[in-house]
Amino acid sequence: MVKIFTRINLLSLSIFLIPLHLFSLPAPEFSSVEYAAANVKSIYFEKEGWNLAYPFLQKGSGDLMILSFDVIDGEGRTLWYSITHCDRDWQQSDLFTSDYLEGYEENQVTDFVPSFNTKVNYTHYRLPLPNDDIQFLISGNYVITVWEAGDPDKPLLVRRFFISEGSSSASVAFRQPMKPGTTDTHQQPEITISTGSLPVTDPYRQITITVMQNGRTDRMKTGLAPDFVANNRLEYNTLSDKTLMPGGNEFRYFDIKTIRQTRQNVRAIDFVNGIYHAFLSPSDNREFKPYFFNEDFNGKFVVAMEESSEPGRDADYVWVWFTLPSYSELRGGSLFVAGDFCGWQYTGDNRMTWNALKGCYEASILLKQGWYNYEYVVIPSGSGAPEGFAFEGSHWETENDYLILTYFRDPAERYDRLTGITLANTLTSR
Repeated sequence: MVKIFTRINLLSLSIFLIPLHLFSLPAPEFSSVEYAAANVKSIYFEKEGWNLAYPFLQKGSGDLMILSFDVIDGEGRTLWYSITHCDRDWQQSDLFTSDYLEGYEENQVTDFVPSFNTKVNYTHYRLPLPNDDIQFLISGNYVITVWEAGDPDKPLLVRRFFISEGSSSASVAFRQPMKPGTTDTHQQPEITISTGSLPVTDPYRQITITVMQNGRTDRMKTGLAPDFVANNRLEYNTLSDKTLMPGGNEFRYFDIKTIRQTRQNVRAIDFVNGIYHAFLSPSDNREFKPYFFNEDFNGKFVVAMEESSEPGRDADYVWVWFTLPSYSELRGGSLFVAGDFCGWQYTGDNRMTWNALKGCYEASILLKQGWYNYEYVVIPSGSGAPEGFAFEGSHWETENDYLILTYFRDPAERYDRLTGITLANTLTSR
């Protein structure tokens, strides 16, 4: 009996000596890289009265920003989300959740409805920010991650957004660039930052700005230090090329708000194998054509339906077919159909394929009814960013939006403050 008792004690002791990490599960790895699962579509931010809003708010303004998206063939289940604060380089901040949010660390997306009378079944989700569950305590870069219950390490959706203080301001004027080779193809914002009452002691290190064209992460310059500092004023002038960017061209567009008849730049609509197909008119090569102004959404899209006032749940999904004639296949790169509809990302979903028999590039993309802007983008092999102006051209006259984000690192704080966001347009700031 004594021997049995001794063996039990030794076994119990050996269990306690097993490393504890063998019983624990690793925490999900955080990533600020924007992502959407293949069945998550029509992702956009909006504000009341502004469907084409950029994803930013000023803290304490009382405004709401609404994140909308669809899950194709979704079962209408509740999703979960978390919000993470990041520094100006989109690395996770060294803060506790309670430092930047008032509310719970994880919350549910409870506003969702199934699609109604559509050929493609989906669930439409809406999430207002801030809401009854969370309030933002500080400014900065933020990331929202959405996942299905019980599966937080496999996100459905990752998106970035911004909360500003409004404690600094910026004035912007656009000049035709002076750098040789860019005069006719690029744009250059001349920026003056007013730091107000910010306790700036080393402006070249504490203050940086980010410049984004049309909210695009592939047309963005970060960590820009000023060219000149004086009297609470920081200047980014046109003598340097820090803010220089390609002007691009006005965006191509098409209208699929109705499937009963064709609209702008749609040559045919067919119903095949239980789903609608919209065939766009063949595109033209604009690389060497002169600039021509037309009003656009600067790459964005609007979900809309002529026959309904509730397109969130009533609009159907359509296979949209793109055709771009070309004399030959590209060498050393790939061609994509790009726009805000794909989050300005370049994946197999929006990659075009070469049709040698027809002498053209083709792509088919599943899109929700509405009005869309898009362009063709060449990505060189081994690169993740656009290069050159093939098929589109680039002009300094092109109408574009620019976001100017001002960051301040206070030595007394443990995070980068986003002190101001300015939205400027090339037509109204010249």
